[in-house]
Amino acid sequence: MTPSPRLPFFVYGTLRPGEPNHDAFLRGRTLVEEPARFGGAVLYDGPGYPYAVEEPGGAGTVHGDLVTARPEEYPALLAALDLLEEYAPGDPRNLYERVAREVIRDADGTAVQAWVYVAAPSVAARLRARGKLIEGGDWATRAG
Repeated sequence: MTPSPRLPFFVYGTLRPGEPNHDAFLRGRTLVEEPARFGGAVLYDGPGYPYAVEEPGGAGTVHGDLVTARPEEYPALLAALDLLEEYAPGDPRNLYERVAREVIRDADGTAVQAWVYVAAPSVAARLRARGKLIEGGDWATRAG
C-alpha cells in the first residue's frame, strides 16, 4: 500500500478554532491555519458535528479552515483525525471518506489540494433525503 500524500487538512466543523476538538487535536501540531472554502459541496447538520456532502457541479460552498500540520506531527495527526472521523480505508461502515480535493484559500484565492472528510456515500444519500441543510455552508454561523 502506498503511503498517503502529506496534504494539508480542510476542517469545517468541530476541528475549527474555537470548536471543541480544535485544542484536543490541533493545538501545537500545526504550522498554519487559514480560512478557506470547499466548492461543489453543501453542509448538513449531524448529531453535534457537520457533514460535507459533495454535489459535483453544484453551487454550494463549505467554509472552514486549511490546516497545515508540522512535518514531525503529520503521521500522528493523520492517524488521530482518521480515528476521530471513524475513517478506515475501504471500510463500508465509514461515516466519512477522506478524499483529496481542491480547496480555495480565502486570503488570496489560490487553490490547494487538501484532505477533506466528506460524508460517505450511504450517509450522503440519507442526508440528501432527510438531513438538515446548514444554509450558507458555515458550521460556525449555524442557527442554534
